[in-house]
Amino acid sequence: MSNKQDTAMTELDRLTGTWKVSGEATGQVTYSWLVGRHFLKQEVDLQHAGRHITGIEIIGREKPFGAEEPGEDITSRFYGSQGETLDYVYEINGDTLTIWGGEKGSPAYYRALFSPDGNSLSGNWIWPGGGYHAEMSRVR
Repeated sequence: MSNKQDTAMTELDRLTGTWKVSGEATGQVTYSWLVGRHFLKQEVDLQHAGRHITGIEIIGREKPFGAEEPGEDITSRFYGSQGETLDYVYEINGDTLTIWGGEKGSPAYYRALFSPDGNSLSGNWIWPGGGYHAEMSRVR
């Protein structure tokens, strides 16, 4: 694995902990590393547009059966209580987090900026025909 890949996964450390979500979606999310630190788990408990959304997301580099090296992109899959399975690609560039819906470069994405102290994140979910603002504050 290249240093670039190691650095990109290490950048996800900024997400670890429990966050209060506010804006058009409200509730709480918690990020924690799985043993080995190859995958980050997000536990979701949110209210949005009259829906209660709960589930887990596993974030990391795919390394399918038989592969010798993990994939280049940091991908994820969200498993929701309504039976949904949503795929994303994560990128952190400086203080900007982008979560692409489906694949990198998708017209559906969340782009947010970390505060200087790293304890808040503010941005927008955008997709064709819609979107909403969301903020997260780290719960200590």
